[in-house]
Amino acid sequence: MATRYRPHISLVGLIYIIIGVFIAWDRGYIDESLIRRVGSALLAIFLWVLILLGVDLHIDV
Repeated sequence: MATRYRPHISLVGLIYIIIGVFIAWDRGYIDESLIRRVGSALLAIFLWVLILLGVDLHIDV
């Protein structure tokens, strides 16, 4: 019987990433405009059909 390989992030890896995001935010590498642009890009990637129908997925405040 073959076992399937399931990659997973360990708790230590998750904490490492969370601390890294916090430090990047604190030092100015990540800001609100970057979050908006990344959010808009993710929406465009997952909802590309709506873009073809003319829906504007830009996140503006």
